[in-house]
Amino acid sequence: MDMGTQGTGRKRLPNRERLTAEDEALNQIAREAEARLAAKRAARAEAREIRMKELERQQKEVEERPEKDFTEKGSRSLAGLSAATLASLGGTSSRRGSGDTSISIDTEASIREIKELSELKDQIQDVEGKYMQGLKEMKDSLAEVEEKYKKAMVSNAQLDNEKMNYMYQVDTLKDTLLELEEQLAESRRQYEEKSKEFEREKHTHSLLQFQFAQVKAALQQREEMLEKHGIILNSETATNGETSDTLNSVGYPGPTKMTKEELNALKATGDGTLDIRLKKLVDERECLLEQIKKLKGQLGERQKNGKLDLLRPEDAVLENGTDVHVMDLQRDANRQISDLKFKLAKSEQEITALEQNVIRLESQVSRYKSAAENAEKIEDELKAEKRKLQRELRSALDKTEELEVSNGHLVKRLEKMKANRSALLSQQ
Repeated sequence: MDMGTQGTGRKRLPNRERLTAEDEALNQIAREAEARLAAKRAARAEAREIRMKELERQQKEVEERPEKDFTEKGSRSLAGLSAATLASLGGTSSRRGSGDTSISIDTEASIREIKELSELKDQIQDVEGKYMQGLKEMKDSLAEVEEKYKKAMVSNAQLDNEKMNYMYQVDTLKDTLLELEEQLAESRRQYEEKSKEFEREKHTHSLLQFQFAQVKAALQQREEMLEKHGIILNSETATNGETSDTLNSVGYPGPTKMTKEELNALKATGDGTLDIRLKKLVDERECLLEQIKKLKGQLGERQKNGKLDLLRPEDAVLENGTDVHVMDLQRDANRQISDLKFKLAKSEQEITALEQNVIRLESQVSRYKSAAENAEKIEDELKAEKRKLQRELRSALDKTEELEVSNGHLVKRLEKMKANRSALLSQQ
């Protein structure tokens, strides 16, 4: 597997570029160390060469020293002979014996020095052989360590790729978790909205039920008032099979029948408020009473001739009875109308106050709703910003971890190189 191979995960810093930079730094350090080692080797070789030259020079001097001594001593003896003119033969013999002894001593010293030099040379060769053998072993161990290091780097790259893949999977799962949390929050918000809407519908339903109860009570009150005033709505079947609506007044001896148009008008007025309907009924009753009076007046004018005295008492009794009954009905109707008007005014005031409260509450609801929408928008923006910052933080942490790992590798390699250097210096 290549050291720079990337997995199927998220694209980050390529391993090839990171490892290339690391290899370049390590190669630079290795080149510098090799250059220093080569310089030291050259210096040691030059020192050995200088020592060998010095030893050769010393050996030559040792070899040439007996000859020089012999020549000098011979010249000195010849000069002595010429100066002393060979005074005596015995003295000459004794001086020759002493010269031979000194030559033998110098020769032995030279031989000893030559032996010491050869031994020193052998020791130097042994040391050089051991040094070369140790250097060869060090090179072999260094090659083995480099091979192990390369294998470790390959396995490290594979582990790094697997780590990157796992980290990408973790990031994907975190993003999925965040999306699910957002969906859950959205579902909860929709649930709260539906709950609020349900509460509003429930409140509206209760209001409608209350209004229905009020209308039902008003209808019942109207029926009671109609029954109280002797007005009964019923339907009778005619001879031709058709139904004709009649309005009977209990207060009169006989039923007062109304035409179908009048009954339809009464039904049409039934859609208004209660006081208006009662007012219309009272007005119609007064109109009927006026018509009765007019008819009675016309009848009285026709019967003036001869029958006026007989009809007046009956008419007076009828008119007085009618007037007393009508006045009682009018007073009751006026009293109930005034009560109903008062109740209506009070109800209108309450309705106005409730409408104002409803308007105020609706304005508050709209204001709160707009504030909630703005808050939700801000919350969504903050969540998006939070996800972005979390991604950036994870990326920064990954880069930091990668840099720490590469720094650790560089430190370990530098320590190994320092250890190798110290080992080489100790062997020297």
